[in-house]
Amino acid sequence: MVTRTVDLRSDTVTKPTETMRVAMSNAEVDDDVLGRDPSCFRLEKEMAKITGKEAGLFVPSGTMGNLISVLVHCDIRGSEVILGDNSHIHIYENGGIATIGGVHPRTVRNNEDGTMDIHLIEAAIRDPMGELVFPTTRLICLENSHGNTGGRCLSVEYTDRVGEVAKKHGLKLHIDGARIFNASVALGVSVDRLVRAADSVSVCLSKGLGAPVGSVIVGSNSFITKARRLRKTLGGGMRQVGILCAAALVALQENVEKLESDHKKARFLADGLNEIKGLRVNTSSVETNMVYIEIEESLQTTAAKLSKDLGEYGILLMPISSSRLRVVLHYQISDSDVQFVLSRFQHVVGGGPYEKGN
Repeated sequence: MVTRTVDLRSDTVTKPTETMRVAMSNAEVDDDVLGRDPSCFRLEKEMAKITGKEAGLFVPSGTMGNLISVLVHCDIRGSEVILGDNSHIHIYENGGIATIGGVHPRTVRNNEDGTMDIHLIEAAIRDPMGELVFPTTRLICLENSHGNTGGRCLSVEYTDRVGEVAKKHGLKLHIDGARIFNASVALGVSVDRLVRAADSVSVCLSKGLGAPVGSVIVGSNSFITKARRLRKTLGGGMRQVGILCAAALVALQENVEKLESDHKKARFLADGLNEIKGLRVNTSSVETNMVYIEIEESLQTTAAKLSKDLGEYGILLMPISSSRLRVVLHYQISDSDVQFVLSRFQHVVGGGPYEKGN
């Protein structure tokens, strides 16, 4: 019988805190489609200030935020966006930019640190002389932190260089900043400085920040005006959305400072897992709140089987291949939870108790 649950599937699984629930209950609301919801307005204004942009727009999800951003920048069907082959937009968003927006993805290989080589980005930009046969390049997309490479952070220097390439060729730059606050804390660089080179950014509220629902996209006033219309087209215009925004405002006030603790727990967990025979973690790649676990052949098990076995002890995590597991830390995971997870991994994998140094 499971008496304790430690949910490491994602940082999206957090539950609203009591403070959030009180704020939601007391939220001042109005119709946001009419642009009158005061709580939503406060959240959008605050996120624009934090990111150093002119305006913001609340959207139901990060997927919609990225889709709207790409469609605003690539407003002619047949436009092309350059993005990483291992990026969230390319892999996990149902191909929406192509199926809904008619935007062609041109992928560049993501390195292990989440970057794309600058020279490869520039080489992927279409020659305007080939407009008769080529799509027209209009946009470059980055992801920070980069989820599929383990929550790696793109430096401000790298982002600035990509921004320079974009400007040189008359392109726009969008940052999928679902976990941009994690990157900011890990790098010790303010969010506004990290995204200064970007024309638009999508910031998730329901991942590391721990709010229950939503994202905010930010950019220029003209960008947000176009984005608001697209949001309505896509069915993302909602009414008394301030109930959700009130929780997000609490998250900004209370949870950003907790991200550093999440990162420390992730590194502690990674170090502990690396000491368990049959498991391998590249601890140098644990920069934020994600840990990727490789299962060695000697264990003669699969990620799905190991996940199932750990689930019997109340530990929930995500298999991402036959031999790889992902765990994500968040502020509702305690130090005690991390120790419990290590003990259960040792028990399931090695048949004995976990002891640091074994």
